[in-house]
Amino acid sequence: MKKFSLGILLLTLFFSACISDSENTSSRFEKELDRIEEFLRTNDIPSVKELSNPDQGIYMFWQELSNSGLQTIEGDSAFVDYTGRLLDKSVFDTSIEQVARDNNRFNPNRTYEPLAVWMGFRRVIPGFEFAISQMEEGDKATIIFPSIFGYGDDPRAGELRNEPLIFEIHLIEVRGNRENDDI
Repeated sequence: MKKFSLGILLLTLFFSACISDSENTSSRFEKELDRIEEFLRTNDIPSVKELSNPDQGIYMFWQELSNSGLQTIEGDSAFVDYTGRLLDKSVFDTSIEQVARDNNRFNPNRTYEPLAVWMGFRRVIPGFEFAISQMEEGDKATIIFPSIFGYGDDPRAGELRNEPLIFEIHLIEVRGNRENDDI
């Protein structure tokens, strides 16, 4: 009887821990959505085109449209300049040297140049790759998304853990991995 009671107690603890983790994730997501909505209410982001999915907390605003017609497909390389910010507008990363200097993020051991992103291979966070996939070569856009599309709950993410992120992205060039690259 003691083994049976101990087994029930362990199962109860296990399932309550799973429910608790699920509730924490859901609660955290809802709080992030609220924070993003508050940011959007209090900050005007100029745009000539917008895309949004409020249920997922993804908002994208184009500052410049190139009308180049050249979008990425899986396997393409995209070259982008970017600046990553938190909702308090502080810069956490950038590919642009002057932005790094202006925001006390300059690293003399780093090369500041456009980031090469190999599309479809999950080498960057999902929200960043999603933004690039929506853009055409030459476009400039800002995307805001919750941490599930960023660094999530990863303890290695430091200040970016469980944080909604903002990226200002300039899609400079698309190099196709296609049979006919004259598209």
